[in-house]
Amino acid sequence: MKRLYLLRHAKSSWSDPSLADEEERPLAPRGRKAAKKMAKELRRREIRPKLVLCSSSRRTQETLELIGSSLGDPTIEVEEGLYGAGSDGLLARMRSVSDTVGSVLVIGHNPGLQDLALRLAPGSERLVEKFPTGALAAFELDVQSWGELGQTKARLAAYVVPREL
Repeated sequence: MKRLYLLRHAKSSWSDPSLADEEERPLAPRGRKAAKKMAKELRRREIRPKLVLCSSSRRTQETLELIGSSLGDPTIEVEEGLYGAGSDGLLARMRSVSDTVGSVLVIGHNPGLQDLALRLAPGSERLVEKFPTGALAAFELDVQSWGELGQTKARLAAYVVPREL
């Protein structure tokens, strides 16, 4: 069984309109607070991915910095291709993960993360409603290989939203 965690970056700041969206927008104070709450929750749930795939944007990397100490000692890969990736791109990236890796955390953006979550676990009402900033969806996958991802329905094991912590 494989485990996949999808984490949307924490709330970003729009206070400086001169910043480019892709690389420069930092977390808002509310986002920093939410990421710290999520770090405690990750620790409580003992979520220790072997691989973290993080978008190259500043807000995703700042989210990773704030939760990083809760993740154990994963391999971390920051990838430009995750910024703006749709569910097809995310799925293709996940299918290329080495089968020796049992658990992966993806830190990225909407709508791609929500669309991928819905593809993996169709009909999950909470996922249909919204995938807010800072939210985490945890999936258990009954597959031996990441290449099989999306061929069978995944089990949504947890869905955590910072405002509920």
